Amino acid sequence: MPRVSENKDGSEIEPSSFKLFTTIIESFPNLAPPSSNSSLKSIAPMKLTVRPFFGLLLFIVFVATFTSRAMVRRGLISIDLESRVLIQDPQLLLNATLLKHAAIEIGEEKTKKEIQNLLDGNFGSQARHRTFVSWRRFIHHDVDKSSKNANLPATLRSPLFYRYWLDFRKILNDWARKKRFQPGIMSDLTRLVKVPIDRHNRVFESGEQRYGSCAVVGNSGILLNNDYGSLIDSHDAVIRLNNARVDNFEHKVGKKTSISFVNSNILHLCARREGCFCHPYGANVPIVMYICQAVHFLDYTLCNSSHKAPLLVTDPRFDVLCARIVKYYSLKRFVEESRKGLEEWGNAHDGALFHYSSGLQAVMLALGICDKVSIFGFGKSASAKHHYHTNQKAELHLHDYEAEYAFYRDLVDGHKPIPFLLDNFKVPPVVMYQ
Repeated sequence: MPRVSENKDGSEIEPSSFKLFTTIIESFPNLAPPSSNSSLKSIAPMKLTVRPFFGLLLFIVFVATFTSRAMVRRGLISIDLESRVLIQDPQLLLNATLLKHAAIEIGEEKTKKEIQNLLDGNFGSQARHRTFVSWRRFIHHDVDKSSKNANLPATLRSPLFYRYWLDFRKILNDWARKKRFQPGIMSDLTRLVKVPIDRHNRVFESGEQRYGSCAVVGNSGILLNNDYGSLIDSHDAVIRLNNARVDNFEHKVGKKTSISFVNSNILHLCARREGCFCHPYGANVPIVMYICQAVHFLDYTLCNSSHKAPLLVTDPRFDVLCARIVKYYSLKRFVEESRKGLEEWGNAHDGALFHYSSGLQAVMLALGICDKVSIFGFGKSASAKHHYHTNQKAELHLHDYEAEYAFYRDLVDGHKPIPFLLDNFKVPPVVMYQ
């Protein structure tokens, strides 16, 4: 209730609320008292009636104002906290739904069944039969032409085959057992890949130290637009893909090769040649290979016995990591561009046949074994061939090159989070040359 003060003569001073009430009364003659001479006397009794009403009204206005201001401040603080969390934890920028779907391996059950059939000696399909033919041709190269066994057929029960068969089963079984998601594998790549190569090159003092700089040379036709040869060769290590030719292209792509990175389809073709020849860069250049099909371990088992330099198979945990990363980027691109649901992604990318390219896994390898990474020959243009050394123009639909290019751009950016990598793994600086 408003407090009533007194004048020096002892009379009360009318509060502002009373004055307001008086003004309202005067504005509406019908509400005015009948005699103006007795206005104060007639209104005086109204003071006791009006004062509680206006006091309650002022209290309500005060509470409403204070509550509104508190809600606004609380909302602003909440927004500010949310923005700070997003800035401090960049992993929240990754889409949880895409991460979940990218972790699903569509062809996992089919792969397990195929591996079990191979371990059981079931070579029923045509692809496996062709691989088995390459085994026979290779085995006969090792047989003395004058021997009585020279013309014996190479079967799963033959002594010629059996020693390789035992190795094959052991290697395939170990590989299948380790095939799981383990992102920490990135920190083991130096030990798994670089150390054996250093040992082959008689470099022992480096320990598990990374290469200072690496150039990963792709096979895109855009390489013909620039003379990057000298720049590529200036790196400590040069990684080339799938036996791409360097002869007559030295000014464009360089001539130095430290690691030949191939997929197992390349080695399968090499296994059909005399002596399993697969060394376009020289017999002493190490080969790192990832397995496209489990049956290709047949070719690896044979070719490894005749390979002078290390012939290394990528760890299956590394393969799983690469598969998840590229699928995340492919799912993201599919949803953003097509505006379709994630369940339709499989139909657009051949489902279980979808796979990362050799180039993407070679780049991932470089991230693990190099302090600085330069990427050459990744990308395309309307005027360039698909491969600089062939006439191939069409892309393989089982790869999503556009999604992989988005991954490379994030690597170059250096500030965007990479899905499935551990926080304690530091991605080295990456430069991409177009």
